[in-house]
Amino acid sequence: MNNYANKKHDLEDRLIEFSVLVIKIAENLKNSRAGNHIAGQIVRSGTSPSLNYGEAQSAESLSDFIHKFKILLKELRETRVALKIIKTGTFNQ
Repeated sequence: MNNYANKKHDLEDRLIEFSVLVIKIAENLKNSRAGNHIAGQIVRSGTSPSLNYGEAQSAESLSDFIHKFKILLKELRETRVALKIIKTGTFNQ
């Protein structure tokens, strides 16, 4: 039982660390129209998974839990694409 609790909190901790990393990346983007746009987008999509995970912990049913995790996954995929855009673009300061 204790091992299960540790794994549960491990995912939460990793999602929080990911959110913090995304925020740091966004803070280091150029202060330009494109840089500000992609920074705002990545902050929204990159912090959403940890918040949705917390919400999923209070799901009202199994289908609600699954739905919240699907949203979490969609946000992670969106963030991955945004990170690829940043990597291939000239958004860094």
